[in-house]
Amino acid sequence: MSRFKLTLQLLSKLDTPGVTLIRFAIAVVFLWIGALKFIPYEADSITPFVANSPVMSFFYEHPEDYKAHLTHEGELVPEKRAWQAANNTYGFSHGLGVVEIAIALLVLANPLSRRLGLLGGLLSFGTPLVTFSFLITTPEAWVPALGDAHHGFPYLSGAGRLVLKDILMFAGAVVIIADSARSLLRENA
Repeated sequence: MSRFKLTLQLLSKLDTPGVTLIRFAIAVVFLWIGALKFIPYEADSITPFVANSPVMSFFYEHPEDYKAHLTHEGELVPEKRAWQAANNTYGFSHGLGVVEIAIALLVLANPLSRRLGLLGGLLSFGTPLVTFSFLITTPEAWVPALGDAHHGFPYLSGAGRLVLKDILMFAGAVVIIADSARSLLRENA
């Protein structure tokens, strides 16, 4: 057998550990980002997304006033921080952090409970659906018209690129949902 064919045979078996790696990667992202939701700079950074969302803006006290109170990562402006606290930015962010950490734990629970793993996969699939809506509702997802000819659609800002990367989470969730469902079918056979 040629080395090339042997290499291909080895590579063809990577999907089995690949499912575990995808599950682990999804859990790491949810755990890390979920934990950061308890830190003010992360809570502040999601303000434009939440404030502009017709589904989530009601969590904030004054979503229409958010632009005047935004800060950059690492920047501390006590007056803006106080506004964010009064706006319920941190309360919402803490709740979201709990949800994201719970999703991570459900995803990681798969070896112990396929049903919990399946639920984690389904929630991992649903989360990007909400996130993708931000490309429609959040003006900050697109490069603003500040003089450059390249602005608006299809030119994603940093915030827009952050949203777009969730397409990987979406696809990975499909893989872990299928894996959990297959395992449940085998258990019930």
